Amino acid sequence: MPIARKEKIIRPEELPALALAYVGDAVFELAVRSYLAGSGLVKVRRLHDEAVKYVSAGAQARILRSLEGKLTEEEAAVARRGRNARSAHTPRGANVLEYRLSTALESLVGYLYLKGDTVRLNEIMAMAREVIDNKR
Repeated sequence: MPIARKEKIIRPEELPALALAYVGDAVFELAVRSYLAGSGLVKVRRLHDEAVKYVSAGAQARILRSLEGKLTEEEAAVARRGRNARSAHTPRGANVLEYRLSTALESLVGYLYLKGDTVRLNEIMAMAREVIDNKR
C-alpha cells in the first residue's frame, strides 16, 4: 500500500490529534482501497468486504497493538495523543478501547502523511497489511 506525497505541511505536530485522525482516516482508507484494487479484485462488493477487514476499529486497534515497540518516541507520542483525544463521536460497532486505539492509529497515519514522511508511512502500512493478512 505505498503512499506518495509531494508537498508537506510545516508543522503537523501542532494540529489537534483529532484533526490528524481525520486526515489519517482518509489516507488509510485510500491506501487500503488502492492495495485491494491492485490485488486483482474487481467486484465492488468484494472490494468493500475486504476493505472492511482493514478499516474497522477492531482491525485498526490490532494494528496499533502490533506496532508497540516498533514506533519512535515521536510516533508513540502522536499515537498517545490520538488515543487520549476526546471525540464527540461515539463508537458504532466497536467498544471504546478499540475506538480510541483506532483513532491513535489514524492520528499516526495523518501525522506521517502531513509531515511528508512517506517512507515511514509506507513501512507502517506494510506492517498493517501483514497484521490483517495474517489474521485470515
